Amino acid sequence: MPAESVAGAPRPAGRTDQVPAGAPAGQARASAPPRPQPAAVHHSVLCVNAPAMAASGPDGQLRGHGLHGFYRSGVRVLARMELRIGGMEPLPLQGTLTTAAQARFLGAVRIPGDPDPDPALTVERLRHADGVETVTVRNTGSRPARLPLEIALGTDLGPVGEIAAGHRSPDLPGQVQSAGLRWAGPTHSAVVSAKPSPHAVLAGAGVLRWDLEVQPGARWSVELRTELESTTPGPRPPGGRGTGVPLPWAEPEIRSDDPRVELLVPRSLDALGGLLFADPDRPTDLYPASGAPWRFGLAPADALWTARMILPLGTRLAAGTLRALARRQQLGPATGQAGAAQGSGGHGGPGQPGRRPEGLLPGALRHGGPELPPVCTATEATLLFITVLAEAWRWGMPRQEVAELLPAAERALGALRDGLVDGFVTDLSRPVEDRAAHPVAARAEVQAQAHRAALHGADLLEAFGRPGAEEWHSWAAALRGRFRDRFWIDDLSGGRPAASLGPGGQPLPAVASSLVHLLDPGLSAEGGRHESLLEREQTRLLAQRLAAPELDSGWGLRTLSAKSSRFNPLGHRSGAVRVHDTALAIAGLAEAGHENEAGALLEGLLGAAAHFEGRLPEMYAGEQRTPGCPPVPHPAACRPAAVSAAGAVHAVFALAGVRPDVPGGRVLVRPASTAPLGELQLTGLRVAGEPFSVRVSRIGVAMVEEASAELQLVAR
Repeated sequence: MPAESVAGAPRPAGRTDQVPAGAPAGQARASAPPRPQPAAVHHSVLCVNAPAMAASGPDGQLRGHGLHGFYRSGVRVLARMELRIGGMEPLPLQGTLTTAAQARFLGAVRIPGDPDPDPALTVERLRHADGVETVTVRNTGSRPARLPLEIALGTDLGPVGEIAAGHRSPDLPGQVQSAGLRWAGPTHSAVVSAKPSPHAVLAGAGVLRWDLEVQPGARWSVELRTELESTTPGPRPPGGRGTGVPLPWAEPEIRSDDPRVELLVPRSLDALGGLLFADPDRPTDLYPASGAPWRFGLAPADALWTARMILPLGTRLAAGTLRALARRQQLGPATGQAGAAQGSGGHGGPGQPGRRPEGLLPGALRHGGPELPPVCTATEATLLFITVLAEAWRWGMPRQEVAELLPAAERALGALRDGLVDGFVTDLSRPVEDRAAHPVAARAEVQAQAHRAALHGADLLEAFGRPGAEEWHSWAAALRGRFRDRFWIDDLSGGRPAASLGPGGQPLPAVASSLVHLLDPGLSAEGGRHESLLEREQTRLLAQRLAAPELDSGWGLRTLSAKSSRFNPLGHRSGAVRVHDTALAIAGLAEAGHENEAGALLEGLLGAAAHFEGRLPEMYAGEQRTPGCPPVPHPAACRPAAVSAAGAVHAVFALAGVRPDVPGGRVLVRPASTAPLGELQLTGLRVAGEPFSVRVSRIGVAMVEEASAELQLVAR
């Protein structure tokens, strides 16, 4: 898999997140011959530092199974690194991440013939995702330890996409290299060097050997360095955050009566830091990969969601992500079928047969679950681009930087302008005339995203003296009226919004977590919220529905109601808990005044985070929470995943209710009055590029403790 995959990186066998353009609701891609199933990764220790990662079991041994190995730019540089001392594998004691990029493994070895029942030797392995591992042997016994240490190495130089699908090629033959071994493949070579040099190198077996003599109380160490070399010319892949390039967000200090928050936020940001790529065209522009190991590349919608959710820590990630995506935006008419499946994306004007409107961002067509139509992430990313730019401007992104990106936002609005079919927005990646001739279902969250983008576009056009603001206000109002008229389903509980309308306009009865997008109308002037697609009473009924056990598992929101006959607690879109949806629900419910419901969902998320050691995966099983039983991991979930890491931060920060309007010179602070976290202090946020600190008391009263002197503070 390439390090950057705008269409979405390959998923494990059986994972059907992408479907053909125009597929009906619930239909996955056509049947394919059975493929090998990769080993589950939920028990793996995965270090990530883009564009590199390393995966092993908790014992630290790289055995070449499943995803085991060191990777760089989508290539497995080393598949096996198995350590034996005295012919024995160390007894594994502990294997854990110390940071997102580093792991520590500890094992013990008894010296043969030692009468002491306690192990005299400990073996520590300190591993970094970049390919460096330090092995240290300590002798705490009373006798010298004289025994060989052997490390068996091997690699297939396989692409991670094939490995993710369960394919395993034979190891390549090794060659002796100064202080190590070398393997050559068709396009890459791998080198492992050791310092100090081994006493013997067995190329045929791929073994490095040292004859150790470690005195009592002494220790011996070796550093192994794994490197990838390209043997063929090609485009330069995206790199990681370079030396000296700062993180694109402020590092906050969090204090709360709930200690789980003080663990969750720093570890989420640490995980996010490991996913940062640098745009090859402008290395200072950083953007997040979607997640590791399955989506270790650029997925525009995920990158934009991530940047948006950490805007309270500054606008630099949003700016880098927006610029990187603007360079990938379709600038002219493109022919053929929708570019989503290939990651080309792009559109042209109406009345051009086989042509799509310019302005679309790349994105895959993603499986929507058994009861809902597919999701066009190209549409989602294009609409979200406008929102992220507008909200970054509200948070204080410099006016000149916003102005430079405004043409890209106008092109995205142009793609939206002709996107209505039967009054609603569906899949912008399909040719204009194909949408009318072969209409597909209209999802509720797409209408919410389009409505928000139209209003945010109007804000930008008006503020920067561009024409069209009134047109977009009218466009949004018309969509709002149609939505309220046709998307609402009356039932005995008072009613609920339809998750989707079929091509003929009939509501699809699914109850899904995607409805949370209706609670996210977006930031507007003076710290307010734009008008929602739902009326106040409809919002209340939706809040009740989200808080009911059919969706709230106790660990977060299920993607599909447990009452559905198609419910599957491990289904990606049919019942698993996705952190992103739950975080959006917490923020949306709190901002809409439904704080008890938000607090209940937050408790579930924090409870799950405690079991995942503060590092929430992309998703986990939607099993009902019961006392004494932890949340069930999902075997194919990305961990780390950008939207879950950023979503965890977003869910906590939303309770402080900081809503800025830097162009208007003010900040509104309206915290959750129920104070579900007790006292909460956030230090080191960024508004207008300056430090901003706020403390929320146990009775839900906010006090701003640090802010730019140029901002007017407003509390409600």
